[in-house]
Amino acid sequence: MRSLRTFLRATAASLALVASSSAFAADAPVNLRFSFWLPPAHPLVKATQAWADDIAKQSGGSLKVTIYPSQQLGKAFDHYDMARDGIVDMAYVNPGYQPGRFPIIAVGEIPFTFGDARKGTEALDAWYRAYAPKEMKDTHFCMAFIHDPGTLHTKKKVVWPADMKGLKVRPAQGTIGELVKQLGGTNVEASAPEAREVLARGVADAITFPWGSMYLFGIDKVVHYHIDAPLYTTVFTYNVNKDKYNALSPAQRAVLDAHCTTDWAVKLAGVWGDFEAAGRARAAADPSHHLFKLTPEQMTAWKTAVQPLKDKWAAAVQQTGSDPKDVRAKLDAEIAKDGAAP
Repeated sequence: MRSLRTFLRATAASLALVASSSAFAADAPVNLRFSFWLPPAHPLVKATQAWADDIAKQSGGSLKVTIYPSQQLGKAFDHYDMARDGIVDMAYVNPGYQPGRFPIIAVGEIPFTFGDARKGTEALDAWYRAYAPKEMKDTHFCMAFIHDPGTLHTKKKVVWPADMKGLKVRPAQGTIGELVKQLGGTNVEASAPEAREVLARGVADAITFPWGSMYLFGIDKVVHYHIDAPLYTTVFTYNVNKDKYNALSPAQRAVLDAHCTTDWAVKLAGVWGDFEAAGRARAAADPSHHLFKLTPEQMTAWKTAVQPLKDKWAAAVQQTGSDPKDVRAKLDAEIAKDGAAP
C-alpha cells in the first residue's frame, strides 16, 4: 500500500513538473530566504540544502532557496510568526515551542505515539495535510515530520516517573512540559541552541532530547544518565509566507509543491533519524555515560503517567471545533498503515 501510494505521488509530481517546464524561461528569478535555528553541521540543514538544490534544478534556476542557519534571522521560538509576517520567506518551525497554539499537530508530541523517524513522518505528514490549512492558516504549509524518538537525559539516575519530582527540566516541547509539571518537576524554557548553557549553569538538571543531537549541541558534556527507551518525538513543520508563495508563477508553485510532499518529508526525516540513532550507539559505547533500560513495571508507570496528556490534548482539540476521537482515529489509521507505532 505504501509503495503504491508513493508511486502515485511521484508520478503526479513528475507530470506537474513536465507540464510547467516550458514556462520557466519567462519567470523572473526568485530567492526564498529559509530561516533555520539549527547549526550548519546539523544533518537536517544538510539534507534541506539538498532539497533546496533540487528545487533550483527542477525550476531551471528560476527558484533559489537560501538557508540561514543558527538563528541568524531570528530566535527559534519566533519562526512561525517570522514566516507569517514575511520577515522570512520560509521557516523551520517547532510548533511545540508555543504550547497550545497548534493543538491538533501536538498529538505527535505525546510520548509513545511514534517509534521511528521515517514511518512516523510518513504517518504524521499524510494525516496532518487535512488539518494544516486551518490550524496553520496564516502560512502556506509545506510539510511536517518528526525526529527519531528521543529520551530523558539527566545529571542523576531517573527511571520512574516519581523520580521527576523536584527536577528542573528543559522540555523538548509543550506536551513534555506538561508532563514535567504533572510529575512535580519545574520547566526551564530554552531552545535547542541554548540548552547546553542552562544545563552547564545548573539552571536545569535534565533535558529531553534526541540522541545524536545531544553530541552535536555539546549536551553530552553536562548530562551522563539516560533512559534507554523511545520516550517521545517532536513535530516540526516547514512553513512558507503566503504572499511570497502566491506571488510565484504557476510553474514555480508547481516546483515548490512537488517538494512539499510526504515523500520529501520522509527523506529529510530519514537522514536526521539515522544521525540520531548513531548517537545512541555512541552513548552506549561510552563508559562515562549510563543507559538504563526500563523494566516492564517502569514502562507501565510511564505510560500511565502519559494518560492525562492524552485527555488534555482531546480537550484542546475539542475547543477547535474538531472531534478529537475522529482526529485521533484517522492518525491511528495512518500509523497502522505505515507500521509507525513504537
